[in-house]
Amino acid sequence: MRNAVVGSAKAARSVTRFGRAPPVTKNLRKDPRSGLPQPHVPIITRQYAPCRLEDYYYSTLQDDLMYLTYKHQSGDRPPPRQIRLTFDPNDPYSKFRHNPPVGGSQIGKKPAPPSTPENVVRLEKISLHTMVKEAVANRSSLLPAIMQLRALTGETHQGGGRHAVEGIQIVKGKKSVGGWIRPGIPIGVKVDLKGQAMYDFLGTLVEFVLPRLRDFNGVILPPQSSSTTSPSAVSGVVSFGLPPSAMVFFPQIEVNVDSYPKTYGMHIHFVTNATGQGAQDRARALVSGFQIPFLRR
Repeated sequence: MRNAVVGSAKAARSVTRFGRAPPVTKNLRKDPRSGLPQPHVPIITRQYAPCRLEDYYYSTLQDDLMYLTYKHQSGDRPPPRQIRLTFDPNDPYSKFRHNPPVGGSQIGKKPAPPSTPENVVRLEKISLHTMVKEAVANRSSLLPAIMQLRALTGETHQGGGRHAVEGIQIVKGKKSVGGWIRPGIPIGVKVDLKGQAMYDFLGTLVEFVLPRLRDFNGVILPPQSSSTTSPSAVSGVVSFGLPPSAMVFFPQIEVNVDSYPKTYGMHIHFVTNATGQGAQDRARALVSGFQIPFLRR
């Protein structure tokens, strides 16, 4: 009987100890700006669920893109053309003068890197950009655009403890254009998505927004007679825009449309690692693998 009483007393003490908060051994330091306590170790949020589109890329799409964009190269590549010296390098008056390369600009003439399993085309980031003309006269006009991008992406400055996350950024003018855009004047907002946030936005775009657009038949391709050596053709970036009427099709905005005084359209830039000649074609092949259609008129 005595052993049973002792056992019940120990169980009661253990329950009481489990329900109490642990004793504070070290006081948390507080942020001087916000006054909130800070932990002693950096807390970083990580991927909390498997990303379907990311798994789809590594399990299926990557192998298909390797097969579609592979170009066989036999032997070593010829060395690049040397820079022709037009000024005497020993002359002190022209020692640091720029010597242009032979044939002018080589941006569009740079060949693509050799096809290997390590440099298969992939998404690096998705950039969203919105321009607000009314912000030139009134900075408060940026608030609806900031609310819109924050609802779509959920990005905040250094969110999740990651110092590389820049969150919503305000775009300011760099030079005077037409007399109404001046240096330092805010004219829009932008946000860069990477990692799981990038694939989450891409999944929402192709599953909820694009199928509900009646006038959207696909991203317009340039004519076949367009130059393949222009800076845009070798950049590896696929861009298109959405009108303000398409913003209400995003589930994050559709649930509470009345809280936005005005909706703004945005430009979407898919930035890939493709470089050199044919980079934009490889980027389009990647983007089309994520169910984004293309149209040639």
